[in-house]
Amino acid sequence: MVATAKIQEEQPNEPTNEPRDSGKWWTLLGVGIGMFLFGLEIYIVNLALPMLVELFNTNFAMIQWIAISYVLTLTVFVLGAARLGDMYNKKWLYLGGLILFTISSLLCGFAPTVNFLLVFRTLQGLGAVFMSALGTAIITEVFPKEERGRALGILNGIFTLGIALGPGIGGLLIGFVGWRFIFWMNVPIGLIACLIVAFAVPSSDSKEVASNVSKFDVIGAVLMTVTLTCLTIAVTQLQNSSFDSLTELIVLVVAAVGLGCFLVVESRVSEPILDLEMFRSLEFSLSLLLGWMVFIIIGALQLLLPFFLDLIKHYPPQLAGFLLTVLPMSSALMAPLAGTLSDRFGERIISLIGLLLMVFGCWTISTLDTSSLALGFVVRVLPLRLGLEMFFSSNNSAVMGAVPRERLGIASGLLSLSRSLGLTTGVSLMGVLFSTLTIASADLAPNTDVTNAPVEGLVFGFDTTFRVTALIAIASIILVTVIWWLEQRKVHNNRESTCQ
Repeated sequence: MVATAKIQEEQPNEPTNEPRDSGKWWTLLGVGIGMFLFGLEIYIVNLALPMLVELFNTNFAMIQWIAISYVLTLTVFVLGAARLGDMYNKKWLYLGGLILFTISSLLCGFAPTVNFLLVFRTLQGLGAVFMSALGTAIITEVFPKEERGRALGILNGIFTLGIALGPGIGGLLIGFVGWRFIFWMNVPIGLIACLIVAFAVPSSDSKEVASNVSKFDVIGAVLMTVTLTCLTIAVTQLQNSSFDSLTELIVLVVAAVGLGCFLVVESRVSEPILDLEMFRSLEFSLSLLLGWMVFIIIGALQLLLPFFLDLIKHYPPQLAGFLLTVLPMSSALMAPLAGTLSDRFGERIISLIGLLLMVFGCWTISTLDTSSLALGFVVRVLPLRLGLEMFFSSNNSAVMGAVPRERLGIASGLLSLSRSLGLTTGVSLMGVLFSTLTIASADLAPNTDVTNAPVEGLVFGFDTTFRVTALIAIASIILVTVIWWLEQRKVHNNRESTCQ
């Protein structure tokens, strides 16, 4: 078997379909709209959950699965969707996912009970799986190497914008026209995206697709589904139970056993769902690890900033929503620039600069307190947001450039998996850390709700948690330096071999 994870110098993945210049930008627009909707739906529903508890006459333990089911579906099925993308035509799989997402959004808005809403929300997540898994791969195929960083930077900026606008748009729609419109708004936008994708995105070369079609690894898919389901549930429940319950420990053990069985099966079958040969490239593997680590920081950011604005500063929802929206919107403008810079100066250099900004941003956020003004909040958070955009634009380009064309789908899926697992881990682990530090600082009973803690304890927990995220960013700097050194050493060895 030919190793599937080679660096760009050895096996570039140049597109074979060479679309017209305008065609590739229409492709980016169509795929970008899908990625925007996918990101928007991650957090847009959260503000409606308390209202839905009363409306559907249920409890919060049940209603929180409306949010969890979407992310859980994304995490569990993303590698399977990515593998299908390498076997069949990425365009039509992406379009099918977009159509399913749009139809299920319509159904979510008509849901008469919480059980119907949960089913339709899961279908919405299943549609988003194909958008998440294949969007990056399609853009990598369509754009040439010298423009790949800029294109992926724009795509990442659009996705970030969707995540950023989710809470704000959700609040406005709930306040003015009702909760059902947080789903119905996807329908006209989704239909426009479907038309653009159908007519603008080029199909994969028929000969290439035919050569990749093979038997789907059903056993591997089942083991992977069980493993990722158990892992995601265990990590999600960590924030609520801190693994005091035997059930969570059993679920985690099942995940570990499932992972071991999955690796054994994938190493033995001829057409695995995940080609383990890809991980022979240490640079590729470490880049995925790097992305996971940074998404832990994003998870902490998404969880704790609203706590600070509400519980510590007591800002009205309008001002808090504005601050939480304007910062990602402004930083999203950095994504295309960062991608262009990575094309010009190299992915690792731009990643390193982004991580340095993140360390500085985490440290400045850890100095926020009750005396901080809204302007001071913006000034402290902005470096972290800018650093995140610089990092992801360049790191995504590096990952996608490190695999051959026939493995672009699974590489895109692995990026998506690192994203969802990082967000889930960040929200859970940083939530537990914040609660533990706050309760300990205020000398409260262990089971005290953190929202009832005094302001001084909340400030201590918030600031200390972001000092921990700064340490994660520092560890990421060390890791990206190691990756850069490995790549430079490989290039040097190749040059010496050529000279000899």
